[in-house]
Amino acid sequence: MSEQLLPYVEVNPKKPHDAVVIWMHGLGDSGNGFAPIVPELKLPESMAVRFVFPHAPVRPVTINNGMPMRAWYDIKTMDFNNRADVDGVLDSAAKVAKLIEAEKAKGIPAERIVLAGFSQGGVIALHLGTRYPEKLAGIMALSTYMSEPDKFANEVHNSNKNTPILCAHGQQDEVVPMFLGHGAFKVLEDLGYPVKWKEYAMQHNVCPQEIKDVSQWLQERLG
Repeated sequence: MSEQLLPYVEVNPKKPHDAVVIWMHGLGDSGNGFAPIVPELKLPESMAVRFVFPHAPVRPVTINNGMPMRAWYDIKTMDFNNRADVDGVLDSAAKVAKLIEAEKAKGIPAERIVLAGFSQGGVIALHLGTRYPEKLAGIMALSTYMSEPDKFANEVHNSNKNTPILCAHGQQDEVVPMFLGHGAFKVLEDLGYPVKWKEYAMQHNVCPQEIKDVSQWLQERLG
């Protein structure tokens, strides 16, 4: 029996869609957390984009006293270099890859699919998007960082070497300090990815200007 797909919240356009954004939430949140952003993006009605907001599996999180919560991976230490539990990252990336396959099975090609994520979800978007064996429309990494940046160059797939990537971060972020996000941006930039950096006067959240910039970026990718 095939493994079940991650459960998700979906927001569909009024007409049949021809593009998909798969958007992963942060630690302890759920797919419901970002679903309300869709109307705020104010995408033109001519763009028929389906949004899929998966729920991360529930797992014990070490830094939160082992309390079970929705998490894409465990966080065992606040040490920046070892923050992401690699096995959990790989497991969640494989689960999200199945969501891509499900959208492709409905007739949407990979090059019309954007992978997006906030915080922990952004780690998965960056990890999977750069290693996915078919070209995607884009990768969006919000208030996030890169798992194992030292191994990145040896693990990426050439299919997404020219895929546009948006990295955005809050200057006052105390949960994921901005230097971590900018470090991920620099790794991508140094390897020649078409990556864009945006920073905002905010904490570990989103702000109106960022929503506008995300909307513009999505319109450029999927319009």
